[in-house]
Amino acid sequence: MIDKSLRWVDDRLGIAKGGRTFLDKIFPDHWSFMLGEIALYSFVVLMVTGVFLTLYYVPSAHEIVYHGSYIPLRGQKVSEAYSSTVGLSFDVKSGLLMRQAHHWAADIFLGSIAVHMARVFFTGAFRKPRELNWIVGVSMLMLGIINGFLGYSLPDDLVSGTGIRIAFSIVESIPLVGSYLAFFLFGGNYPGNGVIIPRFYVLHVLIVPLVIMGLLGAHLGLLVKQKHTQFKGKGKTENNVVGSPMFPTFMAKTTGFLFMTTAVIFLLGGFAQINPIWQFGQYEPFQISYAVQPDWYMGWLDGAARIMPSWEFVGWGHTIPLEIFLPAIIFPGIIFNIFVFWPFIESHHTKDLAYHNLLDRPRDRPKRTAAGAAMLSLLFMTFSASSTDVMANFFQVPLKDVLWFFRFAVIIVPIVAYVVTYKICNEMRAAEGVGKRKRAQIILRSPAGEYTTVESEPRPGDGHEELDAIPVPTYIDLVPPELATGAGVRRVIR
Repeated sequence: MIDKSLRWVDDRLGIAKGGRTFLDKIFPDHWSFMLGEIALYSFVVLMVTGVFLTLYYVPSAHEIVYHGSYIPLRGQKVSEAYSSTVGLSFDVKSGLLMRQAHHWAADIFLGSIAVHMARVFFTGAFRKPRELNWIVGVSMLMLGIINGFLGYSLPDDLVSGTGIRIAFSIVESIPLVGSYLAFFLFGGNYPGNGVIIPRFYVLHVLIVPLVIMGLLGAHLGLLVKQKHTQFKGKGKTENNVVGSPMFPTFMAKTTGFLFMTTAVIFLLGGFAQINPIWQFGQYEPFQISYAVQPDWYMGWLDGAARIMPSWEFVGWGHTIPLEIFLPAIIFPGIIFNIFVFWPFIESHHTKDLAYHNLLDRPRDRPKRTAAGAAMLSLLFMTFSASSTDVMANFFQVPLKDVLWFFRFAVIIVPIVAYVVTYKICNEMRAAEGVGKRKRAQIILRSPAGEYTTVESEPRPGDGHEELDAIPVPTYIDLVPPELATGAGVRRVIR
C-alpha cells in the first residue's frame, strides 16, 4: 500500500528524480559546516517553543491587578502582557523552561549565523556563483536581529520597555518623516495608546518568521542546487565534491546533531537563568534600571549610541538629532550595505569572475582577512561600549573618561587590527614560500656541543590540505656517519 501510494504521488508530481538527486548530494566532512546546522536547528527550537508560548501570552497593554504565584507582585497594577509572562514563568508547567529555552535559542540562532557568515567570509565561500546565497544569509541575519528585538520587547518589563522607548526615538530621528512614522507605529506620541505591543506581537510571531522561513528555504534550495564548497585537499577540485552522501551518512549525523543542539538549548533553559522579568518589574516610562544591557546582538548598536557625542543639526525649520540618527540609522545601514555588496566589491577589485567551489585559507587572502578583522574589531569595540556605565563603576573612573576611550578606540583599534592581520598573513605566506610546504629542520648536537642543522623533506599537508603522506627522514637517515656513533647526540624537530 505504501509503495502504491508513493508511485501514485510520483506519477503526478515526478518527485522521484529530484528526491534521488537530493539524497545523493555530497556534503564535505569538516567541522565548520556544522555552524549553519546550529543556526537551522536553533531556529527549529525557536519555532516549537514559540508555539508553546503563544498559547499563554496575552499581547495587551491593558492594566490589571496581578494575583498570581509571585508574591512580591501581588496587588500591583501591571499590563496583561507582563502579567501573562510572569504567569508563564511561575504558574504554567514547564513555562519557565520554555521561556528561557526560547530566549537562549534566539541568542544561539543569531550567534551561529554570525559565526557561520564569518567562516563564509574568511574562506571566500561567497564568491561566484554564491553571491545570491550570501545576500540571503545577510538578510536572515538582519531579520533575526529585528525579530529578536521584537521578541524581548513583548514582556513589557522595565528593560524591554526602555528598549521600546529607544526604538521610538530612533524612528523619530529620521529626517522629514520620522515623527510621522513614529506616530503611525505607536498610535500617537510615546508611549502611544497601547497598540505597540499587539503590533510587535503580530510582527514577531507571524510576519517576520514567515519571511525568515522563506529565506531559509531559498538558502537551502540554492545549497542543493549548487555544488557544496570544500577546502582544498587530496582529490578535491573545482568540479567535484568529496564527502558523505545525504542518505544515509549525512542524514544520520545531522539528525544526531539536531538532538544534541536541542539538548544543549534546553539544558541552558533549565539551568542558566536569562531575562528574569519578575526582578525588573513592570515598565514605567519615568524609570530605568542601572547596568542594563540588551541581548548581545543589539549590544553593538547600544554601544554606538552611547559613545556618540551630543550633536544635532538645525536648519530649514528641522532638527536632526545626530546623536541617535548617526549611530542607530546611518551606522548599521553602512555596515549591512558593506555586507550585502562585499562579493561584488571584491570581484570588482580582484577582477575575479571565475566559478569557485574550493575555499581559500584566510592567510592566502591577506586583504580580505585584514578587512574582516578590522570589521570584527569595530563591532567588538562598539559592543564593549554598551557597558560603559558598568566599566566606569567597576574601575572607579569617571564615565566621561570611559566614553572618550571608546570614541578613540572604535577608530584606532580597527586600523591596528587591519595592519597587524595583513602583516601576519603575509608573513605566514612568506614562511611557507607563498604556497610551498615548509620543510622540517632537524637540529643535531655533537658530543663536543656543536649544533648543526639538516633540512628534511617537505612535511605532509599544511592547513586544510590532505596530501599524500611524505615520511619525515629518520635520525639514522640524516645524521652524518661521523656523528652517528658519538654519544650524547640528540635532535629537535621544529
